[in-house]
Amino acid sequence: MKQTRIIKILIFSCIVALILAGCGTKAPSWDAFEGALNEKNFPVPQEAYSPDQTTTNVAMDYVRYSLPGLKEKNGIPEEYMDTIKAWGWVEQEEENADSSGVFQKDGVTVHLTVHDDYFIVMIPKEKKALIKGLKTK
Repeated sequence: MKQTRIIKILIFSCIVALILAGCGTKAPSWDAFEGALNEKNFPVPQEAYSPDQTTTNVAMDYVRYSLPGLKEKNGIPEEYMDTIKAWGWVEQEEENADSSGVFQKDGVTVHLTVHDDYFIVMIPKEKKALIKGLKTK
């Protein structure tokens, strides 16, 4: 009788442990991308979530994306960098750090910063307005 109860408790404990292990934070897959909210030509992982676009900053138009599993100490993931370059963006080496990067394409500049479980896509407002004005003329 005692052995049966011990076995039941052991099985129950194993099931609970497996369920909890499955609910942990997983790493981003980096296999599907869409355009950023503030720059449609800049790739953002589809699994990234942005509750709202922030435009209260006078100098920058920026959007914060939540992406569980992202780590600032690891910098911009290589898979993400490859996709950014594949979309035609050129990295500005002199302005980059481990967890941030500056990219240009067709006269548009995008700043990308990576943090723990989120990243930010920023575009200088003056340059964005100037570029749009030049393209419409």
